[in-house]
Amino acid sequence: MMVVYVLLAMVLTALVLWAYFTAQRLNRLHIRTDSARQALQAALDRRAALAGALLPGTLELARRAEAIPLVYSRFEDRARVEREVSGVILRQQQPVPEPLIDAATRVELAHRFYNDAVSDTRDLRTRYAVRIFRLGGTAPLPEYFELLDTDMVD
Repeated sequence: MMVVYVLLAMVLTALVLWAYFTAQRLNRLHIRTDSARQALQAALDRRAALAGALLPGTLELARRAEAIPLVYSRFEDRARVEREVSGVILRQQQPVPEPLIDAATRVELAHRFYNDAVSDTRDLRTRYAVRIFRLGGTAPLPEYFELLDTDMVD
């Protein structure tokens, strides 16, 4: 009978340790996702500011883009305006200024890092055991952010 209690204690200890370490990993993934979202917002704001300053007729569009915060409840609004900014940049007849190309490259990298972080977080959050034990807590499930391809370098 004592063996059963020892085995039960070992199984419960293993389960608690798994839950603890999984919750810690999930917390780190959420922190990574939030940091990547902030970096993406900074890159988008920088690109919009440069577009407004360097391209004629884009100041109002750039201000609209910068005015929308990159939060989950406003993702679609921000993505729509950012697609407009990307479209304006891509339709330029004259050569695109070098600082704007650099800013667009940074946006692409930040976008890729953000969506990778979201993918990793969602992969762990949607596992059956994680959902059953509610290890994600009250944090919202992160959403992907979709942009237009703005490859400006030929």
